[in-house]
Amino acid sequence: MYGRWILKQIVMAFCLGFLVFTIGGVALAGDPFSVFVSILPQKYFVERIAGDEVEISVMVRPGADPATYEPSPRQMADLTKAKAYFGIGVPFETAWLDRIQSNYPGLVIVDTQAGITLRQIEGHNHSTSQIKGKEPHAEHLLDPHIWLDPLLVRRQGETIYKALAAINPPKASVYFENYQRFAEDLEVLDNKIRGILDHGVGGKFMVFHPAWGYFADAYGLQQIPIELAGKEPSARELAEFIDVARREQIKIIFVQSQFNIRPAQAVAKAVGAKVVQLDPLAEDYMVNMIATARAISEALE
Repeated sequence: MYGRWILKQIVMAFCLGFLVFTIGGVALAGDPFSVFVSILPQKYFVERIAGDEVEISVMVRPGADPATYEPSPRQMADLTKAKAYFGIGVPFETAWLDRIQSNYPGLVIVDTQAGITLRQIEGHNHSTSQIKGKEPHAEHLLDPHIWLDPLLVRRQGETIYKALAAINPPKASVYFENYQRFAEDLEVLDNKIRGILDHGVGGKFMVFHPAWGYFADAYGLQQIPIELAGKEPSARELAEFIDVARREQIKIIFVQSQFNIRPAQAVAKAVGAKVVQLDPLAEDYMVNMIATARAISEALE
């Protein structure tokens, strides 16, 4: 009798332990997990697909330059808790992602450029003869600004959804449904931008940093960058840009806060144009893209 009682207690203890383990496992699986992204627009993309299932840290802080950014010691420490890092190809990743992968071998590195054909970036590794429309003769750099074309973001969203589903399979259907809604919203955004810019197809707009190449390609426009090979133009090059601005009847020159705007101001002053800020790194992606389209539309009028 006593032996049966002991056996019953053992079985009950085992069942209780299994129940606690199972409930704990479900709670753990349901808790938000940490991921990193490189830039603020990606935070919005991941939020749209993951909802409140993830905690998102952004590597490049507001106002910082993604070309030269260096992660802080706190950010490097926080990577120990992250499940994934969503890269997008901005320049600082070249120096840091291999190091991050080496230091954190369990971290999943997701390349959101996957499946996207990258364009050459204007003004990089070129001679100034390209200003006059001639072909560059030096090695090219590829343009990382793939988030500035909504339909390319749809492709990135698919990559994000699949990566999240692989990390947390029980939520795969949720991620897929969220991705579908996001993709539909991006198509609506694309159509709105086309409507705003319909009158300007074939037009040219001048920028300091050549961030808007994919945007220009998507909507039949051409950007003219003042920055050359990642550097500010010389006095001679600046004079050439002033000539270009006069010839193209440039009324607005677009700049961003991460870069020195003095060269753009010099060109604008010489030709009577305005200097207007556009932010390719704004987190509120949908609103920012509409605002960008309206600003460029005004520049093309």
